[in-house]
Amino acid sequence: MTYRVCFVCTGNICRSPMAESVFRARVEEAGLDEQVEVDSAGTGDWHEGDGADPRTVAVLEGHGYDCDHIARQFQAAWFSRLDLVIALDSGHLKVLRRLAPTAEDAAKVRLLRSYDPAADDDLDVPDPYYGGMDGFEACLEMVESASHGLLADVREDLEGRAA
Repeated sequence: MTYRVCFVCTGNICRSPMAESVFRARVEEAGLDEQVEVDSAGTGDWHEGDGADPRTVAVLEGHGYDCDHIARQFQAAWFSRLDLVIALDSGHLKVLRRLAPTAEDAAKVRLLRSYDPAADDDLDVPDPYYGGMDGFEACLEMVESASHGLLADVREDLEGRAA
């Protein structure tokens, strides 16, 4: 059975495609790419059909990640097939939990930085869209830091399913 993770930000062109690319790389490195499906979406439809922001692509490629992405909007109907819905900030967390059809679905929504033991009290990944490249670099650092803990949690869930 495939384990499905979807990262969600606002427009699905900056933070969530970055998290998707980084986490997909971690999943592949761990040899779990046959068991784990990684995806992303946005809470809004402003950029639906667009590629990732060129700054996101540049930062990802500059750090050795692939980024083949087309933006889309998250749909409440997806909850039934997803195991985890990873919000990039607390605003996304609230929107996604309101969209969730059931309490069980709402429990699938988590903040990405909650998986980073070094994160401070602010678990939001700031939106780099209106800033410069340094914001995209900082976003990548936060995503990379949290992806290790997220992978450990997913691996634990997979082992629990196999038991």
